[in-house]
Amino acid sequence: MIKKINTSHQIQGVLLAVIAAILWSGNFIVSRKLNTQISPVSLAFYRWLTATILLIPFAGKLFVIEYKIAKQHWKLFFWLSLTGIALFNTFVYIAGHYTSAINMALIGTTSSPIFATVMAVIFLKERLGIYRIAGIFICIMGILLLLSKGSWEVLAAFRFSKGDLWILAGAFSFAIYNVLISKKPAEISSLTFLFILFASGTLLLFPFYLIELNINGMMATQWDGVLISSILYIGLGSSVLAFLCWNIAIKKMGAGSTVLFGNLIPIFSTLEAVVLLNEEITTIHFLSGIIVIIGLIIANIKTTKN
Repeated sequence: MIKKINTSHQIQGVLLAVIAAILWSGNFIVSRKLNTQISPVSLAFYRWLTATILLIPFAGKLFVIEYKIAKQHWKLFFWLSLTGIALFNTFVYIAGHYTSAINMALIGTTSSPIFATVMAVIFLKERLGIYRIAGIFICIMGILLLLSKGSWEVLAAFRFSKGDLWILAGAFSFAIYNVLISKKPAEISSLTFLFILFASGTLLLFPFYLIELNINGMMATQWDGVLISSILYIGLGSSVLAFLCWNIAIKKMGAGSTVLFGNLIPIFSTLEAVVLLNEEITTIHFLSGIIVIIGLIIANIKTTKN
């Protein structure tokens, strides 16, 4: 029996997934743009505090109803909040002090799926098919092309910059999050799930925010309209709206189809960095991005048994 595809749901899912990718891509631009205005931990703390507050009117009642169920899974929420909320984004913001938004987007969004695949094989005992192996290999070639700038001599003498290391640490942290999220309790709604993650991530960052505040002082943060609007953007757009759009897209298209749209993030980030930050895009950036996207598409090809 052939399963009919709901065209309307498919179109809606595509649009929502693209919107989520655009919203997430802006996070790298904000990180680079504000690197002299606000310290990394403070930016991450204000982002997730804003997102948590914005979710209260929508998730508050559901949270009260589902609290007992969520409490039973506190260890899972702790690790998800630590890796996907507190560490990942803070590392991205630290990287913004040392490397370009284009490099952050390309390295961060392409290395994380590779880390996640390796961990899924080790810890979840997932089996790798030929397409997944080939796709990972192609992705690695694309990343090496970017890091080497197309020169074997540069690759042989290559040393990771501070920014590259921080974004790789962030990618590794987010990969752990992606592996753990498969254990999300079905009884907990998406809104409650996000609210708990955002609130827990904010609480985990709070002590480090106070330490940073004590070291740098209140005046270290240069508050102005750009900073406030940027925090509102990453709190509302890159956090609440992006996650909600992504989750709805998964419901309409399925996880396998939706995840491919994450490959658009470095493309959008690159275009935004060129327009908004006047960063230079080179042929190497273009080629490495194309290679990585091809690799990720191949890695997500599903094989079926007759």
